[in-house]
Amino acid sequence: MTHLPDQPLPSYKGISLEQILIVRSAEDARVALGDLMTADVLGFDTESKPTFMKGEVSDGPHLIQLATRDRVYLFPVKHLPDMSAVKMVMESAQILKVGFGLGDDVKRLRAKFGIHAVGILDLALALRDGKPNQVGAKAAVARFLGKRLQKSKKISTTNWANSRLTDSQIAYAADDAHAALKVYRAWCAMETEALSGQVQPTK
Repeated sequence: MTHLPDQPLPSYKGISLEQILIVRSAEDARVALGDLMTADVLGFDTESKPTFMKGEVSDGPHLIQLATRDRVYLFPVKHLPDMSAVKMVMESAQILKVGFGLGDDVKRLRAKFGIHAVGILDLALALRDGKPNQVGAKAAVARFLGKRLQKSKKISTTNWANSRLTDSQIAYAADDAHAALKVYRAWCAMETEALSGQVQPTK
């Protein structure tokens, strides 16, 4: 993807609100599970209510995000009938779950819900190319998608345990998971192209 270095990158256009389903009922969970279990790769992230007091420990995650190519499913933990749909997806070895900085997300799922996630690829580590620093979502979106991902600190530190999320919270959370999936697919496409360029034609 070509881009002049002295020009600002165009803004990343996130998934539309119409393509986001907030799972609040058993029927919502059934629909989500039917879609998610047919995917080979999902974007994954969680959000937790922030802590502001010294020594305070978060009891998150409060929101779990799973993204397919065309849809994002948000699971507000407080309002789910149960965690069976999330557990089935996260414990499936046939589905790769990709995201950024997933260490704490995976630990919290195990500690709070007994969900032992498998098939996890942390892009923050996978995209380092041998360098010591982890790669953030903003840097990865710029590098692989040629876009500027805007991550609002104000929204990221809002109360994710609220019974009703704002449209801004919904879009922010959905983009976290969906952008990770798009970065992963772009990365795989680049790797495939690079490998094909190394193949010598047979005589």
